[in-house]
Amino acid sequence: MWYVIEGYDGQDVLPARIAARPTHLARLQALQEQGRLLLAGPCPAIDSEDPGPAGFSGSVVIAAFDSLAAAREWADADPYVAAGVYVRTEVRPFRKVLP
Repeated sequence: MWYVIEGYDGQDVLPARIAARPTHLARLQALQEQGRLLLAGPCPAIDSEDPGPAGFSGSVVIAAFDSLAAAREWADADPYVAAGVYVRTEVRPFRKVLP
């Protein structure tokens, strides 16, 4: 089943986000290689494709897991969590309708 994982950035975490990004992306790449990633990306903190020093307000990942517990476990192990980038994460089931 698909699950949406939303991570919410804390204040002034852009340097930590940049430092943790390679390991964060490696985990997403692994999901993609397994055919389990629907989409992933950051949410700019301002209305701009490249928010510069304003950074990001968080990220969204939609990926397939065997259960809600497995999705939560994966989210909790995110490098952005360990680096203190995300101050909270939410995980919930997702049903793809379109496209």
